[in-house]
Formats: sequence, C-alpha cells, structure tokens
Amino acid sequence: MKVISIHTDGGCSGNPGPGGWAAVLKYNQHTMEVTGGAPETTNNRMELQAAIGALKVLREPCQIKFYLDSEYVRNGITQWMKGWKRNGWKTKAREPVKNEDLWRELDAATAAHKIEWHWTKGHAGDPLNERCDQLATLEIEKIKKVRKHST
Repeated sequence: MKVISIHTDGGCSGNPGPGGWAAVLKYNQHTMEVTGGAPETTNNRMELQAAIGALKVLREPCQIKFYLDSEYVRNGITQWMKGWKRNGWKTKAREPVKNEDLWRELDAATAAHKIEWHWTKGHAGDPLNERCDQLATLEIEKIKKVRKHST
C-alpha cells in the first residue's frame, strides 16, 4: 500500500457565501494539488468537500496520514459517524445530520483506505496547511470575479 500524506482546507467569504477548498497530496517526491469551489456554500461544506476531493483522485487503496484544520470533519469521521449511521443519519437529538450528503460521500470515499486523521491548527505556519488556505482563497476569488462580471 502506498503511504501518502494529504493536507486539506476549505473556507468561505461569508458563511454562507462563495467558498473554496483545496488539498495537497504528497507521495515520495510527487505533489498534487486539487481545488474547487461553490458559489453559495458554508465553511463546513467546503472542509468536507476538500477531504472528498482529495480522496477521489486516488486510484488505488492507500495508507494515508490526513491533516486538516477542521475539528468538525475530524470529529465527524472519527467519532460521530458511527452513531449517525446506526441512528439512520440522525444526531443524538434525533435531528437530521447536517451536510448528510457530503458525510455519506466522505464515508464512501474513505472505505478503501487506511487513514490516520490528524488535526492541525490553521494559520499557524504549517506550510502545507498554509498552501491549502492560499489555494482555497484563490478559488473564492475566482467565484467572486465571475459574480462581479455577470452582474
């Protein structure tokens, strides 16, 4: 199994608002960057989309060291998801799970891999987290520019 590292970040300008996400994948000396965005979304949806986008580019099962600055995503995937699935995608309070569509997609995207989830403090000097933040911000700016030119 290939051992890779993945760093992700997502964000919005306003919440909700235009959003961007990014991931940096590293395998030996190889680096890949993947990005995307949405015109009207939330920070949490972009953090989830970053993780999904990163995993979707993998063509075979991998051993992954996954670094993200979203406690929401890390806690969701490592602590809350088992209960949500057991409860029919409902929270302990019997409310529907927010962003269920993306949580289901992330669950499916993780199935083939062995993943260690690591939280890293955002905006604290981690070079790959900072790179993801830059790329996500560029995606937001692209969306804003398109909006500005279409009005």
